[in-house]
Amino acid sequence: MGGDHAPRAVVEGAILAAKERRIDLVLIGDEPLIRAELARHQFEGVTISVVHTDEVVGMDESPAIAMRKKKHASIKVAIEMMGKGEANAVVSAGNTGATLAASILVLHPIRGIDRPAIATLIPTLNGPSILLDVGANVDCKASQLFQFGIMGHVYARYILKKSRPRIGLLSIGEEDGKGNDATKKAFQLLKNTSLHFIGNVEGKEVFQGLADVVVCDGFTGNVALKIGEGFAEMFERILRDAFSQSLRTKFAYLLMKPFFRDFKKRLDYAEYGGAPLLGVNGICIIGHGRSSPKAIKNAIYLAEEFLRHDINLHIKQGVEQIMGEMQDGKFSKGTFWQHLKDTITFGPSREKVDGKEQVKNGSEERGDHEAKEPKELPRSDQKNLE
Repeated sequence: MGGDHAPRAVVEGAILAAKERRIDLVLIGDEPLIRAELARHQFEGVTISVVHTDEVVGMDESPAIAMRKKKHASIKVAIEMMGKGEANAVVSAGNTGATLAASILVLHPIRGIDRPAIATLIPTLNGPSILLDVGANVDCKASQLFQFGIMGHVYARYILKKSRPRIGLLSIGEEDGKGNDATKKAFQLLKNTSLHFIGNVEGKEVFQGLADVVVCDGFTGNVALKIGEGFAEMFERILRDAFSQSLRTKFAYLLMKPFFRDFKKRLDYAEYGGAPLLGVNGICIIGHGRSSPKAIKNAIYLAEEFLRHDINLHIKQGVEQIMGEMQDGKFSKGTFWQHLKDTITFGPSREKVDGKEQVKNGSEERGDHEAKEPKELPRSDQKNLE
């Protein structure tokens, strides 16, 4: 039910994916509307079921408030189904904040990850690169940027097939000392690992493809992403206007049409489908609000890739490996190690109260996704989502 062209574009894209790859799908939302859209297509031989919900989180609604009031919202029901094992992945082109909120409350972050991040593929001169975070976390600590680097490394290695992904930190200058306090500290954390960290990357270098993974906070990443989308649309319009001025320019356009078709394809967000929410115990793909059927189809394919390569398991292993390297003393200690202990929280810590060992956050430690479900988001997350 989410997106500017829902449910028509979503249903059509789902049918395309189901027919091409024989993927079993569940469509969640207003059943009469969904059935009406399904009736417009032929899809024999594939499994598509419908789960009815009578609530939808609007694109302009506060996610935190909606999650409290709309218990049967389609996105919440979808993620709850995944949490129960009734689905392997969720794809949504609806309210991004609601998807994020429901994922945190129902699925919980992967052990070792403080906050999940939205990672999107962007076109560059050297093929697609990963930009994260692009909207899940407005303000980030150095430790969170560090964790984004680990998750981006896993994404690039197993989905983009990069054997040793180059990780860059988006900053205002390429020199080591440039950036704000969080960026400078994150630089030191990333530099002292076995990750292929290439240092700071300036905004002008993002689309040159110098890095396979570009790490930043959600505010910066979202602005960078929207500027890139806006520039691509402006450039396309300038070309269209330029080639429609006379018969000579129209003829030139016909000769160059294959080039422009390839150019548009490289810049089209629909080719990449959606942006995965990395760092939660589940697979959530967030589609563009303007998602076309093609974009929905490719978002479903991306979810299938994440499932097939078991990305969450590799993220867990990546965190454990990096922490193991640091604890084994393979890298410099001193102030760096002290800073690491001060800034990174890997799972709940315990303390003794009246002679009994308790978890500081008030919930029992029962594995990656079995902790007690919080009644509502922490204040910091509510502020970001609202």
